[in-house]
Amino acid sequence: MTTRSEPVPFAPGSILWDIAGDVRLLLSLPAATVLQVAHPAVGAGVDEHSVFRTDPWGRAQRSLESLQLWVYGGERAIEEGRRLRRLHKSISGTDTHGRTYHALTPAYYAWVHATAYPAFLRAARYMSRPLDERDERRLYDELLQLGDILGIHRRDMPPTPEAYWPYFDAMVRDELENTVVARELLDPRRPIPPPDGARAPLRLVWPLLRPALARLHVFVTTGLLPPAVREHLGLSWSARDERRLRRFGAVVRTLVPLLPERLRYLPVARAARRAASEHATSARTGLFEPPKDQ
Repeated sequence: MTTRSEPVPFAPGSILWDIAGDVRLLLSLPAATVLQVAHPAVGAGVDEHSVFRTDPWGRAQRSLESLQLWVYGGERAIEEGRRLRRLHKSISGTDTHGRTYHALTPAYYAWVHATAYPAFLRAARYMSRPLDERDERRLYDELLQLGDILGIHRRDMPPTPEAYWPYFDAMVRDELENTVVARELLDPRRPIPPPDGARAPLRLVWPLLRPALARLHVFVTTGLLPPAVREHLGLSWSARDERRLRRFGAVVRTLVPLLPERLRYLPVARAARRAASEHATSARTGLFEPPKDQ
């Protein structure tokens, strides 16, 4: 009987190490989330068990910190993966079609993870640089490695990018629908309070600021969804919208690399990158340190 090997944490040099902590992740994650909740079982689980309506900022912060640990947490990533599985053990119910679901059903848990691949690829195409075929394959291999950390069996994921796309197309065609939660996340009128701990000036202007930010959020999220998904969910997207997204992406692609490290990377990623840099510097210094006098 073969035993499952211990997951391998990520380290500098991996694609995920470079992109999962970049602030542009905040633009790509909502599209992945819509892909997830468009699955009836996942959407029902979020609808019935999540606090995304009552505590949107807190839930987003906790989810983001967890995601950052998966890539930048070292050995803590493995424990975070176990914690998430324990957390999801109690999430079950009945979807809108009357079918029972459980959050840890392998097909559902794997789908949530699998949505990262098209989300990262499309974000790279618009907001940074398109990945070539070699890097697309590397990214997929790293997502399988990330699945190991999250407790997703390799047998539940397509083994290669070539196998992924028929799987994705079948999921879109046969499973996804415009669920209640997907519609809410793509509704610019959705009521969102000011960020937790916002200062008085922001709270004062929030009623004026929120509509514009909500429209931008929904616009970018819709644009980063694969076209087949937009069509399947009945979301409108014109040639003019596409041009606007490309212009927006060009601005993001130009400005973000100019930001200082403290603004370009999210906190957990920034700390991990700094620690890795200091470790590499110490190693180089030690390697070339002249011998001490005897």
